[in-house]
Amino acid sequence: MTPGTFHHYGVPTGTKHDGENFLEGAGVHITDPEAHPYRVEFLRFEAESCMPAELKNAPHAAFVVEDLDAALEGKKVVLEPFDATETIRCAFIMDDTALIELMQIK
Repeated sequence: MTPGTFHHYGVPTGTKHDGENFLEGAGVHITDPEAHPYRVEFLRFEAESCMPAELKNAPHAAFVVEDLDAALEGKKVVLEPFDATETIRCAFIMDDTALIELMQIK
């Protein structure tokens, strides 16, 4: 199976950025990677965020896959699949020490 198509690079930060969107259920403010010239998504977590430590502390690369469930088979899942938006379903995995986000466009 191919790893998918690169979508963005996510970077945890403590700095507020213009254009952040707040994901209430996750307790994180995120920027739109499509608005950044290098497709960087900044993630600023609230202190009470329920997200795993890996997401709060490590950058990640994100890839669009055709079938999220198939792409997760046999992988070390850090965050189970969830609907990030109305059109994107995603999950996070660890590949050795690399944090990877896998995204499926609905």
